[in-house]
Amino acid sequence: MNPIALDDALASFDALWSPRIVTHVNDYDVRVSKVEGEYVWHVHDDTDEFFLVLDGELHIALRDPDRTVVLGRGDVFTVPRGMFHKPSAPHGAKLLLFEPTGTLTVGDRHDEIPAHVDATTGHAL
Repeated sequence: MNPIALDDALASFDALWSPRIVTHVNDYDVRVSKVEGEYVWHVHDDTDEFFLVLDGELHIALRDPDRTVVLGRGDVFTVPRGMFHKPSAPHGAKLLLFEPTGTLTVGDRHDEIPAHVDATTGHAL
């Protein structure tokens, strides 16, 4: 019931590709994440995935159609459910994500998960 400063939330952790849940809206998590390098190809079968770039630049490779969306600070993009995608941030980025509570960061189907990736449903802030 108190305001949440996103800069403070992001400063509270260092782990990459490991989102923190800052609040809930109905049955959705509002998550922040620090990302750098490449993630894994994955798909969410039953939900869209919303990205807002708070800082840096995010690339989202898409399959079918085969293209890459490049997002800068303040840009938003929604990956439609059922579309394979692979986020990456060559120079690092800070993101706000909006997803149904319990959504796995690696989706429902994904490539092999690298050891450094914390594939969870988000951590409490």
